[in-house]
Amino acid sequence: MRKITPLLLAILLFEMCSTVPISGRKRVNFVSDSKVLPASFAQYNTFLAAHTISKNSSKTKQLKDIGNKIAAAVDRFMRANNMVKEAETYQWDFNLVEDKTVNAWCLPGGKVVFYTGILPICKNEDGIAAVMGHEVAHAFAKHGQERMSQGQLQQVGGMALALGTSSEPKQTQAIWNTAFGIGSGLGMLKFSRVHEQEADRLGLIFMIMAGFDGKEAAEVWVRMSQQNTPGKKGLAILSTHPTNTSRIKDLQAYLPTANKLAAQFNNGKR
Repeated sequence: MRKITPLLLAILLFEMCSTVPISGRKRVNFVSDSKVLPASFAQYNTFLAAHTISKNSSKTKQLKDIGNKIAAAVDRFMRANNMVKEAETYQWDFNLVEDKTVNAWCLPGGKVVFYTGILPICKNEDGIAAVMGHEVAHAFAKHGQERMSQGQLQQVGGMALALGTSSEPKQTQAIWNTAFGIGSGLGMLKFSRVHEQEADRLGLIFMIMAGFDGKEAAEVWVRMSQQNTPGKKGLAILSTHPTNTSRIKDLQAYLPTANKLAAQFNNGKR
């Protein structure tokens, strides 16, 4: 069993591997949109029903206008790159909720929520576009579906480990289980940081394609780093997000590439 299981898992991983458009990163995703999206849309509606939607019509309109411009850029890219069927699965929607938390997120399928607490850090339209591009990029790259797939693989790996060490002494089994738990846990965190950097870069491209100033993306994280967030600092390896400093440097370094790619994509070039 110990010889067969890794081989079967390797074959399955190879078969389920796909590529994230633009970034070229290989990903494992075997969770179908037909299963994920209905649940995602239902969760979004449940969230909105339980929270206070902002009554600030000007801020809400600004948010929706920016979101629609970036979604249009994503849709334009997909339709120009043989992703028409996938493009039609997205149901983009953008809402602003009254909450002082500094946060924004996007569910699979294009359901975006901004909390009013993040607007001062966004500061201006380009800042909102930077955060919006990042969140939209998570949906574009199907990070949610990938994380779900990773979670299921963790379970399969745990089962395979149990079978493979069943003949070993209990003490040995305990050591292997502990190692698997720590290793897979850090692995999931690493994937999360990879997702964040990928969303930063893709989001930068999308916001520029939509007509916004990409230089503001790094400035958002400069302002974020100036926020007083006690207890948030820790070892980078145990963080699900890159450090603010690393994000700022990466966004600044990637900006020329993002500008070049955005121009190519807007001209209909792959």
